[in-house]
Amino acid sequence: MFLSKLIPPEHAKKIIFNHLKTPPKEVISLKNAYRRVIAQDVTSNLDSPPFNRAAMDGYAVKAEDTFGHSDKNPAQLKIMDKISAGEKSKVLLKTGEAIKIATGAPLPSGANAVVMEEFTYSEGKHLDVEASVVPWENVSPVGEDFHKGDLILKKGKILNPAELGLVASSGYDRVCVFKKPRIGVIITGSELVMPKKMLDGAEVINSNYFTIKSMIESCLAVPYMFHAIDDTSLMKDMFTKLLNDYDAVITTGGTAISKGDVVVDVANEMGDLLMHGVSLRPGKPFAFAKIHDKPVFMLSGFPVAAMVQFDVFVRESLHKMQGLQMKPLTIQKTASRQIASTLGRTDYIRAVIEGDVVRPLKIKGSGIIKSMVESDSYIIIPENKEGIVEGETCLVLPYQSFKA
Repeated sequence: MFLSKLIPPEHAKKIIFNHLKTPPKEVISLKNAYRRVIAQDVTSNLDSPPFNRAAMDGYAVKAEDTFGHSDKNPAQLKIMDKISAGEKSKVLLKTGEAIKIATGAPLPSGANAVVMEEFTYSEGKHLDVEASVVPWENVSPVGEDFHKGDLILKKGKILNPAELGLVASSGYDRVCVFKKPRIGVIITGSELVMPKKMLDGAEVINSNYFTIKSMIESCLAVPYMFHAIDDTSLMKDMFTKLLNDYDAVITTGGTAISKGDVVVDVANEMGDLLMHGVSLRPGKPFAFAKIHDKPVFMLSGFPVAAMVQFDVFVRESLHKMQGLQMKPLTIQKTASRQIASTLGRTDYIRAVIEGDVVRPLKIKGSGIIKSMVESDSYIIIPENKEGIVEGETCLVLPYQSFKA
């Protein structure tokens, strides 16, 4: 059935999210896990550090041997051994003795502190200690970072450098992650051509190829790009192929709120068209379908409308399709001028954050790509609000918060 009633964006998102599957998992080498989403909680196999270790270069001592001593009254100790990183001393340290030690080396038996090298003077086996230390000073104790059995990482986190180091330190060389969703993208439009210096007739540069591809990549998913002319038979064939080969399909163009546009008509014929038209500006002609048990996101052909629709509906969906638990964070700013809006419609206004103030751009067109470059945020005017007056606090969504 063709749908024409405009759906509020939040209701539209609920419909979409209810039709997304739990993402599949795979086990991969930790070497290849950068920017992947971890698919299960990780508990440590080890203590970290696995032993009491020197926090700096110096001498392992019994702290009690240094009490009351200073540069004017140095403690006199005997050097019994030398420990480099990766080595372990067999000497049991006794009162009046010291062992030279490197940062990260295991603290020898009998020692309970490390004196910084700067506060010592040595000659042969003789050592003067010119500072007093307390027990466990300059020592990183076993398990200081985490203990064996500790929960160190929850599923749904992106494996960035720190997370990778944490997983490695806990004894894993392989990790279970969610599979990256493979997204088939159909950029529609008989007039579209790839970038070139001269255009013929009614040709238009296919800018959506580059914007949508990079937006999908920013969500950590994998895009596969295709172009189709406005032909019903060809569109059916492409839908069939992409729905068979990929986890989801995204289209641009052919979604106007009227009967006769190729993409929506084909989606309606092949599967369940769950929505067509949302109360959103820019981006009203957004459509979503479930075909062959896979989600199909249908975006506008106008570049700015398509980008807004992607940010509002697709981005979080692609995150959920790989188990990533994150939502864009909104902030409060003061509007620099009055902004008109219509009740019953959610407006995403391109804007620039300037300290505590947000300045809406005056450009309104859905095809003005430059406005997305000149802005750094959206001002969100909810459907139950009729505009914003100058100086009023408003809801702002920085583009920076989209970064996964």
